[in-house]
Amino acid sequence: MSRRNLSGRILAAIRRVRPNTTPSELLALLGVLAAATALLAFVALAGEVLEGETRSFDRALLLALRNPADLSDPIGPRWLEEVARDVTALGSTVILSYATLASVGYLALSRRRSAAWLVLAAVAGGTLLSSLLKLGFDRPRPDLVPHAVEVYTASFPSGHAMLSAVTWLTLGALMMRVEPRRRVKAYVMAMAVLTTLMVGASRVYLGVHWPTDVLAGWCLGAAWALLCWLVALWLQGRGRVERDAPEAMAPGSGGATPPAPAGEDPRPRRPGTPPLPARRS
Repeated sequence: MSRRNLSGRILAAIRRVRPNTTPSELLALLGVLAAATALLAFVALAGEVLEGETRSFDRALLLALRNPADLSDPIGPRWLEEVARDVTALGSTVILSYATLASVGYLALSRRRSAAWLVLAAVAGGTLLSSLLKLGFDRPRPDLVPHAVEVYTASFPSGHAMLSAVTWLTLGALMMRVEPRRRVKAYVMAMAVLTTLMVGASRVYLGVHWPTDVLAGWCLGAAWALLCWLVALWLQGRGRVERDAPEAMAPGSGGATPPAPAGEDPRPRRPGTPPLPARRS
């Protein structure tokens, strides 16, 4: 079954329940469903962690990634540990702040200030939520193996995993809004998801997080990113957030006037009037 036929069947099934459903409404409904699923998964996982039901799973997976003869040595060649340190930096406060501020600056220079504020609020809100949850759960870091990098905060949920999901998925969704080609859209989001997964996996490999810390961070980060995306759709529908980038060559913007199509007179004309035929030399 082709992708177009599958999406058409899903849309038809939704319309049987709610007639006149548009593709945008369908996308929003799927977003709500995905966000609710991720949020429920986090709540269920947090409950299991508080009850101590995940202890055996966490210990088994963490020890499986270490050399049994030397728990300070992660499995694999020496260079893999260095790669893990480089990958985990993609979820650090410095890198995520830099990527966020660079994107906000681009949006501001592109005269999409409302979208810039939305991205800034999404990442800052996710950072605040992560910090509050760490203080609330106050789960100790793993003590089974030595840590391969320095850590300073509580363990649950993983801040690197959560904030990577918030930041990279939000920026990926932003890039998808300005890219018309579906194949490129899929590539952008796939890279955002892959980066998020790699950062979370590196935290477990380096021994600084229990696996359930990372799972919880992924769930909550994805839920937060989806909720922010739904808010963006809602605001765009009311004209509060720019839908597309402004025209770079709009009259009065200071840029050069785009050339007139072939066969048309390049002289200015009043709005609503048909194009003048080109003058003969």
